This record gives sequence, C-alpha cells and structure tokens, in this order.
Amino acid sequence: VQLQASGGGLVQAGGSLRLSCAVSGVTFSSYMIGWFRQAPGKEREFVASISRYGQSTDSADSVKGRFTISRDNAKSTAYLQMNSLRPEDTAVYSCAAARALIIDRRDAGAYNYWGQGTEVTVSS
Repeated sequence: VQLQASGGGLVQAGGSLRLSCAVSGVTFSSYMIGWFRQAPGKEREFVASISRYGQSTDSADSVKGRFTISRDNAKSTAYLQMNSLRPEDTAVYSCAAARALIIDRRDAGAYNYWGQGTEVTVSS
C-alpha cells in the first residue's frame, strides 16, 4: 500500500495550495482519507477527513472555511485545497487511509496507512 502526498511548497500568506494524495495497492473507495499536519516542535494534529464516497467531510476548526477536502475515486486520489493560508499553517502535511467503517476520524491511531508527507511553508 502506498500513499503519495504532493503539492506542498512555499507560499505567501493569503495564497493557496492544493495537496494531492495518490493511493495505490488498495481499493481506494474502501478507505476513509484523512489529512494531518505536524508543525516544527508541535504534535501532529487533525486537519480534515472525507468518507469513502465523499458524502461526509470533517475539518478542524482552525481550517474551517479555508480548507476543503475532496476525493476522486476514479483516480484513487484525495485532495486538500488550502486557501487563505496563514503562517500558522506551516507544517508537514500527511495523508492517511482508514479501513474501518466507524472510527474517530480525528484520531491518527484509527488510520491504517500513512503517506510520507509534503511540506507547506507559509511566509508572512
């Protein structure tokens, strides 16, 4: 199983980035997808999640209204559209896949597979 996160980079505050998470080795539509981030010196935190067919999403209060999670099951890829970026959004963003139907989607321990992360730096 492979999760490949991409799309990170350096952007000015107020700018946008779209992260992608390409998944292979599993039936993509069988997995909930979550995005988490870890800033330097801080613990990993939940960002957003999306159910298997995209009918349900959840996002952290800190990104609500700015970040949008989506998925394309035909392409086995999930996305995180990040708008109005702030310096405090600077972190390594990782995607994860969860097989169970009922989980605490904000709990990193509930996810079975993880990607390697992509770095996002927002300058002020």
